[in-house]
Amino acid sequence: MYTLIIDSATKILYEALVCDSKVIDERYITGQNDHAKNIVATLEDMLKREGIETNDLDQIVCGIGPGSYTGVRMGVTVAKMIGAFQHNDIYEISTLDLMASGSTEETLVMIDSRRGNAFCAHYDKGIKTDKEAIRNQSEYKALYPNAKILTESSFKVDPIKCIKIAHKHDNPHSLEPNYLQETEAERNLHCKD
Repeated sequence: MYTLIIDSATKILYEALVCDSKVIDERYITGQNDHAKNIVATLEDMLKREGIETNDLDQIVCGIGPGSYTGVRMGVTVAKMIGAFQHNDIYEISTLDLMASGSTEETLVMIDSRRGNAFCAHYDKGIKTDKEAIRNQSEYKALYPNAKILTESSFKVDPIKCIKIAHKHDNPHSLEPNYLQETEAERNLHCKD
């Protein structure tokens, strides 16, 4: 069984190809707002190296955010398109859960959301202990002084764990980004009402 894992919500584009419980290929590509040029090319290269095509994928696990609005939309769109056209099973995983998957200690996962805030959650031995939310970074760190801090440029993914904790969608079109807050355009629209 082939599984593609894809997340583009952070500064690092993450893609992995797993066959049964073996990681075949795994890529961390640091970007500068340029995941669009790498997301499909990386996927194609991974599949080519394995000698398979998108119709050979059994399932796709997609990071749905929170994180970069454009980045989240890219990953979700690619997963939905492949799932819809190739009839692959589609699963979602929080980007924060994906980032925390490789840690077995007390951890704070934080993605900068500007103005001193972050999309974040606390994990103890890999288990999320609070809700994902936008919080002041300094105040949140003070609540957990002994926790290891994982940022969008310092995480290691456990692809097998990601597959186990992902949630299935019955319809690829039901996969939606999790922004945790309105986009600036949405806020501006509501201000005009």
